[in-house]
Amino acid sequence: MKPGIPQGTRDFNATIIKKRRFILDTIRSVFELYGFEPLETPSFENIETLMGKYGEEGDRLIFKILNNGLDNEAKREKATAAFDDILAGKTNRGITERALRYDLTIPFARFVAMNHGALVMPYKRYQMQNVWRADRPQKGRYREFFQCDADVVGTTSPFLEVEFANIYAAVFNKLKLPVQINVNSRSILSALAEGCGVENPGDITISIDKLDKIGLPRVLDELLGKGLSQEKISLIEKYLNVSGGVQQRIAALNKLLNAESSKKGIGDVATFFDYLGAENAENNNVVFDQALARGLDYYTGLIFEVKVPALSLGSIGGGGRYDNLTALFGVKGIPGSGISFGVDRIYDAMEELQLFPLDLSAGSAALFMNLGEVESKAAFAVMQQVRNAGVSAEIYFENVKLEKQFKYATKKNIHFAVLIGANEIKEQKAVLKDLRLGEQKEHPFAELAKVLSES
Repeated sequence: MKPGIPQGTRDFNATIIKKRRFILDTIRSVFELYGFEPLETPSFENIETLMGKYGEEGDRLIFKILNNGLDNEAKREKATAAFDDILAGKTNRGITERALRYDLTIPFARFVAMNHGALVMPYKRYQMQNVWRADRPQKGRYREFFQCDADVVGTTSPFLEVEFANIYAAVFNKLKLPVQINVNSRSILSALAEGCGVENPGDITISIDKLDKIGLPRVLDELLGKGLSQEKISLIEKYLNVSGGVQQRIAALNKLLNAESSKKGIGDVATFFDYLGAENAENNNVVFDQALARGLDYYTGLIFEVKVPALSLGSIGGGGRYDNLTALFGVKGIPGSGISFGVDRIYDAMEELQLFPLDLSAGSAALFMNLGEVESKAAFAVMQQVRNAGVSAEIYFENVKLEKQFKYATKKNIHFAVLIGANEIKEQKAVLKDLRLGEQKEHPFAELAKVLSES
């Protein structure tokens, strides 16, 4: 059988892992700088924990795990009936009781609901783990990918969203990745839906969320197909065409929507930009985008989405306020908000824009050459001294031609070769060759680690 991996997944070699680690370490350092503490949750959850939390489209993308024992003859009749439910688009615990996590937010809400009595509020956590979605694989979209989330529960302070904007700016400044951070409020979109006479805001936000992908004419056609009148579609078109600076848009939206329900959302946006400061927002490319919808149903207030303007890659981060989320698990009165980083897309963006530091692909600091049985034994002892000093090193296992050993070092991007022959053993010195410059010098065994660490 020809080996392969599931569609939408990837293998990661050493070079890729080092680059991903660079991204993850950068994000983690900023999270901890802002006082967040780590959390990990299981890779799979009880299916009722996940289903019904992401909207109809999200529910379809959840990877469900088949129960064990479905081949049991005694349970064949029940299993067959249960499969009929599955084929009809329903969930049946007789077939599946668990599912791979779709994101990190719902498992976090479940954790808070289970442990809120023992948590110090406001509770600030970050989480960096894999998630899975049964999506159609394409560039920048995978079925298994890594998310990095930061969330806070237990406060409604307007400082919180400002903190998140600053976290985004700090991370992407460190990564030297130019981004645009779009901000909106789901309350504004709810007011728009109310103005259109739509009971469920999701009926229009799902279409509006596709604006960047399919363009305004197709969004309006899609809304027309959902039964909205031309008058209501005209309202949505005017809403999406509002332009200008933050204050101009706020004034225009207040006039256009003219509803009590829109005041909170518009007020939240105004407060956010007031706290952030116009100059800081401009410097960090934070933009008010009234078309931003975010597809998930659980958002209730300010929402974020981060994109790379130079690339057609989709969002590389997003999040928002979800004040009612823990109520899904029977625990009310715990407001929350959070953001997420899409590590895989960030990686793709940095790779395409060639933003990774060149030294990330370097291998061990030094390769100790194998010059024979006696010589390699001496080299091995010196290599251990170098490692004990905290310098990475390895030895070539076989005594083969030096040409082959040098090629090995070059392919692994090892910068130095250490040669210890009979004369070097006698003089207790090693020949250190810089493979980048082609230069070589002798150094006492005892000084080798110091020289390598400073090179």
